[in-house]
Amino acid sequence: MGYKKKSIQLHKKYKGKIEIKSKVPVSGRDDLSMVYTPGVAGPSKEIAKDKKKAYDLTMKGNFVGIVSDGSAVLGLGNIGPEAALPVMEGKAVIFKKFVGLDAFPICLDTQKVEEIIKTVKYLAPNFAAINLEDISAPRCFEIEASLQNIGIPVMHDDQHGTAIVVFAGLINALKVVKKDLSKVKVIIAGAGSAGVAILKLLKSAGMRDVLVCDSRGIICSHRKDISKNSYKQSIIKTTNGRGKCGPLKDALEGADVFIGVSGPNTFKKEWIKKMNDKPIVFAMANPNPEITPEEAKLGGVYIMATGRSDYPNQINNALAYPGIFKGAIESRAKKITSKMKLAASYAIADLIKKPSRKNIISSILNKKAHEAVVKAVKKAVR
Repeated sequence: MGYKKKSIQLHKKYKGKIEIKSKVPVSGRDDLSMVYTPGVAGPSKEIAKDKKKAYDLTMKGNFVGIVSDGSAVLGLGNIGPEAALPVMEGKAVIFKKFVGLDAFPICLDTQKVEEIIKTVKYLAPNFAAINLEDISAPRCFEIEASLQNIGIPVMHDDQHGTAIVVFAGLINALKVVKKDLSKVKVIIAGAGSAGVAILKLLKSAGMRDVLVCDSRGIICSHRKDISKNSYKQSIIKTTNGRGKCGPLKDALEGADVFIGVSGPNTFKKEWIKKMNDKPIVFAMANPNPEITPEEAKLGGVYIMATGRSDYPNQINNALAYPGIFKGAIESRAKKITSKMKLAASYAIADLIKKPSRKNIISSILNKKAHEAVVKAVKKAVR
């Protein structure tokens, strides 16, 4: 029996994956009088005088809202809020398991930018942070940007969590092949939320030579189809200094690194021959990558990574986001900054003391990895 059927059985047995439990015993009148009326008036009055006390007197200080509209779920696409709920529950389980944060799914029955922004603002008093999740591009960019000044950290994990782990893996992959980030040529296939965030983080870390491709090929100034697309226009401003145009296979000529965040079976093994010596391929489309490790090996790949747990070198945002949010919340940060993201990447990379072709990134199940991210983020806030 495959994982999909087993997962359906598990979800049906438990009716979902999370529940709400009381932290305190309620065994008599005295208990009830402190948990609810009249005693509860005490903490309420304290918070009314100073809103910050909600962090110490309520769930707020350890509570993350996971907000999605179900428009870009995993490899499933626009499946809607109800179908997105199992995925958001899964993220809540990961928050609790690895860093002890309580999290709650909020799947919205709207895909209108302004309605999502307003809803998150209205809900913000309940949470210490908001994890935006599985919201399609380009709407996700506007939504995240519009929520950066609501007083608590707001991060679209599909963008930045993915970027953080990609950079961590790339740091170690480049150590193995003995190449410098500032000198390698990188191709990013996929100009959606993850692709744009990876580009921004790598540029902030010192990467210079990069081409970004979408489903129609290299993003270049000569393409009329992107003249009205503001976020793809912004890509042109920081990439493709030589003005190269053409399909993905042309972009790969002389490339050192391929990073795929696009779709399944979009990368041919023959194209690896176009790349430089010791080619690095991160094929992260889920559940089916741009190219399988088996095919990439036939093409001559040197270091291979995917987003899947059944292959070596799993690049998965779950290695980053629990610690990012935990560190930001414990530091009472109001935003998650580029400095914090880079710190998280270096912390994850440093866990692998002797990286090799099949060991460039820590396992998601390694609790020390999450602890390292928390520590690095808190240090970056100071």
